[in-house]
Amino acid sequence: MKVTNETKVGALAIVAIVLLILGFNFLKGVQLFSKSFTIYAKYENIQGLTASNPVYINGLKVGNISSISSDKNMKELLVNINIQEDIHIPSNSVAIIIPNPLAATKIEIKLGDNSNFLKNNDTINTDAKKNLLDDVMQKVDPVLFEVKNAVATLDTLLGNVNKIINNNAKTNINGAIENINKITASVLMSANSLQSLLDEKNGALSKTIKNTSSFTGNLAENNSKITSLINNLNKTTSDLSQVNFKNTLSNLDSAIFALKETLSKINNAQGSVGMLINDPALYKNLTSTTNKLNTLLDDVRLHPKRYISISVFGKKEKQEPLKYPLPDSSVTPNR
Repeated sequence: MKVTNETKVGALAIVAIVLLILGFNFLKGVQLFSKSFTIYAKYENIQGLTASNPVYINGLKVGNISSISSDKNMKELLVNINIQEDIHIPSNSVAIIIPNPLAATKIEIKLGDNSNFLKNNDTINTDAKKNLLDDVMQKVDPVLFEVKNAVATLDTLLGNVNKIINNNAKTNINGAIENINKITASVLMSANSLQSLLDEKNGALSKTIKNTSSFTGNLAENNSKITSLINNLNKTTSDLSQVNFKNTLSNLDSAIFALKETLSKINNAQGSVGMLINDPALYKNLTSTTNKLNTLLDDVRLHPKRYISISVFGKKEKQEPLKYPLPDSSVTPNR
């Protein structure tokens, strides 16, 4: 059977396409004629890792990166790793990205000690490792390296704090800072007031100290007088202590008791004074006697010849004697 030219051309095109695909996969590091299995590694930052980059275990290449994919948010990158089938990788192994500015970025798998091994389409643990420049810097200047790490950690911390603090919290912080400024101003004013209080010339405390010094100086100058006053006070208290207050109080009680008895007798019309105060008849008799005595005295004053006759040639007065005393300017007796 004769093969047409079109058939030859089509077969040649198919062979060329197959060789192109096989060559492209070979360049990507895909083993064409050996069995392999795929594991996945998830990273937040792949640090320049691309497809066909090598994968090493203890310095030996055991696979390569087949593809890298991500979600729309770009928060997590999924790396597909092709591993030779005869390699046993413990399930607690860790895949670490090791960037190298002088060569391609690679993945180094640190083997674990678990007896279970990763299978096809399993996910391996991941970790990000410092790059080659960081290794050199750590060896050359460890202090500078630690400072760089500390600054990076501080920057991350500040970024997290900035995310946590919302607008309301920022407003509250600004208010708190403003209140702190006010408190600081108040403290400064208090310090100025305290400074004026402690001023040596015009301060209130200085004046108080001067007055106290003057007062103590006066006390020192009059120390002898104060001592004499205290001595006199001691003498007076000593004399008072020698007074027999008990006998004095006893005599006072006796006098008060006697006075009470006397007043009781007066109130009970006992004795002359009691009868004089409490007997109305005696009062009336005394009043009548006083009235008659006043009448007699007035009559003697007005008509002395009636009672004393001295003249030889005189004529005896024939007027009637007074029956009532004359009116007095201060006392007018009852008729």
